[in-house]
Amino acid sequence: MKISLNWLKDYVDITADAKTIADVLTATGTKAEGFEELSEGIKNIVVGTILSTDRHPDADRLTVCQVDVGAGEPIQIITAATNVFPGAVVPVCLDGAVLADGTKIKKGKLRGLPSNGMFCSIEELGLTVNDIPYAPEDGILIIKEECHNGQDIKEVLMMTDHTVDFELTFNRPDCLGLIGIARETAASFDLPLKLKAPEYKVSPDAGKVEDYISVDIRNTTLCPRYSAAVVRNVKIEPSPLWLRARLRAAGVRPINNIVDITNYVMLEYGQPMHAFDYNYITSKKIVVRNAAKGESITTLDGNEHALTEDMLCIADGEKPVALAGIMGGLNSEILDSTTTVVFESANFDRSNIRHTSRACALRTESSGRFEKGLPACNTVPALKRALELVCLLGCGEVAEGIIDICNADIGERRIPFEPERVNTLLGLSLSAEEMEKMLLPLEMRVEGNELIVPPFRSDMERTADVAEEIARLYGFDKIPSTLYRGAAADGGYSKAQIFRADLKAAAVAYGFYEIATYSFISPKAYDRIGMAADDPRRESIKLINPLGEDTSVMRTTALPSMLDAVAYNRNRKAEEIALFECATVYFPAEGGLSTEEKQLVLAMSGKGDFYDLKGYVEGILDAVNVKEYKCSSAVECGFHPGICATLTKGKKVLGVMGQIHPAVMGEYGLAKDTYAAILNVNALLESAVSEKQFKRLPAFPALTRDLALVMDDAIEAGAVVESIKKSGGKALESVKIFDVYKGAGVAEGKKSVAYSLVFRLPDKTMNDETADKAVANILKVLEAESGITLRS
Repeated sequence: MKISLNWLKDYVDITADAKTIADVLTATGTKAEGFEELSEGIKNIVVGTILSTDRHPDADRLTVCQVDVGAGEPIQIITAATNVFPGAVVPVCLDGAVLADGTKIKKGKLRGLPSNGMFCSIEELGLTVNDIPYAPEDGILIIKEECHNGQDIKEVLMMTDHTVDFELTFNRPDCLGLIGIARETAASFDLPLKLKAPEYKVSPDAGKVEDYISVDIRNTTLCPRYSAAVVRNVKIEPSPLWLRARLRAAGVRPINNIVDITNYVMLEYGQPMHAFDYNYITSKKIVVRNAAKGESITTLDGNEHALTEDMLCIADGEKPVALAGIMGGLNSEILDSTTTVVFESANFDRSNIRHTSRACALRTESSGRFEKGLPACNTVPALKRALELVCLLGCGEVAEGIIDICNADIGERRIPFEPERVNTLLGLSLSAEEMEKMLLPLEMRVEGNELIVPPFRSDMERTADVAEEIARLYGFDKIPSTLYRGAAADGGYSKAQIFRADLKAAAVAYGFYEIATYSFISPKAYDRIGMAADDPRRESIKLINPLGEDTSVMRTTALPSMLDAVAYNRNRKAEEIALFECATVYFPAEGGLSTEEKQLVLAMSGKGDFYDLKGYVEGILDAVNVKEYKCSSAVECGFHPGICATLTKGKKVLGVMGQIHPAVMGEYGLAKDTYAAILNVNALLESAVSEKQFKRLPAFPALTRDLALVMDDAIEAGAVVESIKKSGGKALESVKIFDVYKGAGVAEGKKSVAYSLVFRLPDKTMNDETADKAVANILKVLEAESGITLRS
């Protein structure tokens, strides 16, 4: 929203420049996106009076003019314009002048005669006929404003101004008008706010507003307040230059005095208004109601809209004459022939305005404001300001009275005023009086232990909101860094947060890079990883207003997101890829809510095979103290059925890891050596040993035995480890697999798996005889249970 500094100075005596205002208000919570000087590029264009005109001796279409530009001797300018004449007051580009589009003007010769400048049209000044209604579209501008020769044209046409463009948050609809920004400016610069109630004169001959019209609100939920006034003997004409200049600075096109008044008030008060031609309100009654089935309306932009029964409209008792809060109907438009006007200033339900605006594909300045939840207290002050402008412009006679039907709470509100609590929240030591002084420019006052909040500040509800106001006005940069005061001063990470941080640190230590992906994916992602049609994980939470089909559901597995990232890096010639993400997945829950879980997803390509991945996963689990889990073969969507394993501890599934399925690799365009692991962070946290136990370094040496065991392909190497541990006795300290072999010397359907066994006694040195007896018992048990033999 653009704010004119010339306009702002009507309410605050501020001398700071646009940049300072933008910086200070941004620091106090009213963010400025930027600032600009209007007509900054126009230079060296002044007012001149044409003294004489003569035909060019060598060109029938050129006129030689002598022009007084207030510099002593007249200057000669040659022009092809046909609307110049002696006595005409025109804009004159002197030598070195710059036009609105950046064109530079230099003196020269035309057909042998010197020309020391150029006359300007409104287009060359960056203006339109809406800005200067009396100007010709194609000819030279003949100035009608009071001015003197040599005066800067920007000063004459009120083009000298600065604007600041503000980006307003949804919780501050009170700042959608210039008065709201002026209030913030006054508070931020510690200046008084010059705000007075509008004053206007009622015409005795105009009668009373009730003589003209009545109002009936049939849906008070969607229209909690409706205010109206009547002006007769209206004279439709262009607005004065000062009003047009302010509208232009705010980016609004001037139209005529009545329409300009409604736009002016909207920009000033933040309250949209509308003006109806009274002659087109056939029943002399305004009815605020839901549209009837099958009704339609042609709006001011000439487009016809079919209405539905949930849309609110303004009717004349018979037909809709406006889409409530969005745009008026063409059947009640203000025309040059209009003599009596009904001014509307109302408050409408924000969600209904947004719904109707979207359904009709019609977004306006008015709808954009109503969608942010305007305060209902503003309708009458805005209406009175419009009537004041009618009197100021002398464009009509105001009928006595205002119709105001109010079903909204527009009174002041009271919230606790707790200075000590505010100081505790902010780490400050301000007195109650200092806080009260800061809040006063925002029209908040203290009475006892309560803060009286004006009705336009709907965001003020509790002590935390008071603290926010104090913090931004005091200055965030001035607040010292202190510990929070109170019983719960000792903060820190939760157990789950520390655990996730340790997981990430371990992944980084093994050479993986962390990534972050979107939590919403396409439902087709489940097809891409080969998820079964009846898999319960396909039941995803659907977004109500997605950016597109590709981001329309909340993911139940993070594997598709990770594979997209691997493919992205592979397509950019990355030879070795090692990525991880601590991702959130979402599952539908009762009551329309969701259950969220964390998954640690790892993926690698060009960094080893399945056993390397297994080693990384085991190292990560060891780093977070997850012990005594079981690794067994598994079948899981997205993974190769023969190179996939699950990690379990008791009945808990800790995760799955393996090579990506060949079909999935083809779908994503991945290399054949792509492996991934999905670890359930919640299950890992529950399985982790909370405290690490101290263990003394061994006092006696260990004995190692390597066994190459031949077994059926179907036997899991991990299951053999468990059998070895059970039959190896108390002296068996550890068992590790270090090789798997198939080929010459091993029968078809068999495999050779090499195990490294470590034996150690805690109280004495173990001898070979004891170790050999343990190995013999292990081989005996394995052969008896599974037919496993020692490779010869």
